[in-house]
Amino acid sequence: MNLNYIASLITVIVLFLIAYFGTEAVGLQALFGVVVPYLALLIFLAGFIYRVLNWTRSPVPFRIPSTCGQQKSLPWIKAASIENPSTTGGVIIRMALEILFFRSLFRNTKTRLLEGERLSYEWEKWLWLGAIVFHYSLLTVIIRHFRFFLEPVPLPLKWLEALDGFLQVGVPGVLLSGFALLAGVIFLFLRRLFIPQVRYISLAADYFPLFLIMGIAISGIFMRYITKTDIVGVKELTMGLVTFKPVIPKTVDGIFYGHLFFVCVLLAYFPFSKLMHLGGIFMSPTRNLANNNREVRHVNPWNYPVKIHTYDEYEEEFREKMINAGLPVEKKPAPGSSEEKE
Repeated sequence: MNLNYIASLITVIVLFLIAYFGTEAVGLQALFGVVVPYLALLIFLAGFIYRVLNWTRSPVPFRIPSTCGQQKSLPWIKAASIENPSTTGGVIIRMALEILFFRSLFRNTKTRLLEGERLSYEWEKWLWLGAIVFHYSLLTVIIRHFRFFLEPVPLPLKWLEALDGFLQVGVPGVLLSGFALLAGVIFLFLRRLFIPQVRYISLAADYFPLFLIMGIAISGIFMRYITKTDIVGVKELTMGLVTFKPVIPKTVDGIFYGHLFFVCVLLAYFPFSKLMHLGGIFMSPTRNLANNNREVRHVNPWNYPVKIHTYDEYEEEFREKMINAGLPVEKKPAPGSSEEKE
C-alpha cells in the first residue's frame, strides 16, 4: 500500500470536515467565507510573484534550448524553424504550441522489452489526452466561475456556459466541464497509482493537489445536482468579497464552505508546489531561447573575473625545471644563460 496517497487523501478529508463542521456546528462562516479566501489569495499572489522573480534572477550562462530538429546552418540545408527555432518568431510559435496543445507531451513514447531482448518504442497518447482534458476543463471551470464575481455577467461568459451545457440534460442543465475535470484528475491519479515507474517516484506532494482538485470537482457537482446550493446566496458572498464589503448569507450550507475551503487551500498551496509549472513554462531556458549559437557568439555574463595564468607566463616561471626534466619548451633560453649551460 502506498502511504503517500493515503496520507494525502486523509488530509483532504480532514480539511473538508474542518470547514464543514466549523461552519455548521461552530458558526465560523466569517472565518471560512471571508478571512480564509482573502488570506489564500494574498499567499497565492505573493508566492507566485516571488517564485517568478526568483527565476528571473537565476543565471542562464549559455543557451540551452531543447531541440528535436535540424539547426539553421548553411542555406542549402533545410532547417526546422519551429522544432529548432533560430528567431524570436519561431520561439513564440514553439511556445504557443507547447502551452496550448502540449506538443512535446504529444510525442511521448514508452519502451518495452520484448522477447529476445528487443527494445520496442511505442507512441503513448493517453497521457497527452488526459492532460488536455484535465487542463482545458479546469480552465473552462475557472472562467465559468467568473460569473459569480461580475455583475452584470459579460456576454462571452454566457456563451461559454451555453456551450458547456449544450446537452441540456435535466434541470439544472449538465455542464460537461465539471465531469470532464473529475474524469481527467481521476485519470492522472490512477496513472500514478497503477504504473509502477510513476508510482515509485510519486510523493505525497504529488497526490495532494490531485485529491484537492478531485474534492473541488466532487463537491461542486454535489452542490449543483444534488443539494442545489443557493446560487443567489453564493453570488452575494462572492460579490461582497470582490467589493471588499463582506456579507455572510444565511442560506449557504457547510458543503459550499468545504468547497470554498478546498479552493483556498489549493490557491495557497499553488506557489509552493509543482503546479507552478503554470508560470515556470514561460521562464524555462530550454524553451524560451532561440537556438542561434552558430550565428551569434554568446558570452556568459555571470563569469566571475579571475586572474588568468597564460602558458607564456607558466613557461617563463618553470622553464628551467622543464628543461631539466627534458620537457619541450617553446621559447629557447638565451645563449650563455644558466638554462643554456645546463
